[in-house]
Amino acid sequence: MGFFGKLFGKQEKESLDQGLQKTKEGFFAKISKAIAGKSTVDDEVLDNLEEALVGADVGIETTVQIIEKIEARVKRDKYVHTDELNQILKEEIESILVDASEQSYKDFGIPEGKKPYVILVVGVNGVGKTTTIGKLAHNYKKAGKSVVLGAADTFRAAAVDQLTIWSERVDVPIVKQAMGSDPSAVAYDTVASAQAKQADVAIIDTAGRLHNKAHLMDELAKIKRAIQKIVPGAPHEVMLVLDGSTGQNAVEQARQFTATTDVSAISVTKLDGTAKGGVVLAIANQFKIPVKYIGVGEKIDDLIIFDKKEFVDSLFSGHSK
Repeated sequence: MGFFGKLFGKQEKESLDQGLQKTKEGFFAKISKAIAGKSTVDDEVLDNLEEALVGADVGIETTVQIIEKIEARVKRDKYVHTDELNQILKEEIESILVDASEQSYKDFGIPEGKKPYVILVVGVNGVGKTTTIGKLAHNYKKAGKSVVLGAADTFRAAAVDQLTIWSERVDVPIVKQAMGSDPSAVAYDTVASAQAKQADVAIIDTAGRLHNKAHLMDELAKIKRAIQKIVPGAPHEVMLVLDGSTGQNAVEQARQFTATTDVSAISVTKLDGTAKGGVVLAIANQFKIPVKYIGVGEKIDDLIIFDKKEFVDSLFSGHSK
């Protein structure tokens, strides 16, 4: 199913366009400056383009890859007019993005034989992790799926309280224990509850700490062992939530989390309030992990399925030249 299947339409497309507005304005202002007064793509244009990409938080490694591909095309085609640059750039950006291999998520479905589908959500405090869980639960429910939430971030009372508010708002059950309880016990109870209720999806929040990576790794490993006692092979997905507005800090968080646990999917939040949306390209390219969802606003429906073609189209919309 395509990006705008039965759950998506004009409103979602508009949300994506609006959510990328600040990134788009800054990005194309820099590109326009890069090609000002030029008719062909030469070394100076490429140098300026490189500066524009880095300025949009695309990252040095990803920027170098894009520039090298454009250089190769310029060399091959001998003469490339600056009017063609946006189309070439669009194609090369799309080519470096990673597609998610599991297509069922496109319509908030769950893979065959994986019920309950267990999602373990990780990320540092303040990135929008709990809000992402709430919005994800809303989307699954809207797609006709039953959901159980698990509040395994037992180190912060605010985290449990916030997830409880979301469970009430979305009208899905939540499993929680007293502050300071063993996170793995909460995770176990969540999956057990989901199984007993024959729920389609179990989404488990975890503590957002990076100051002690060894402890974080041990804790997540313990949670995995606990839930595998009920559902072998779970969690089926480990989703890392990153705050897009932090730019390269988000890349560093991704580097640390992917070093400590088997992250299989990424959600990038708060893209509507930042000009650093290029960080999505850096994250997807550098870690070869699919970005599955992006947050483009405060509304409950503003968690959007990521599709690289639609993302790039929105990024370049209104800038054909």
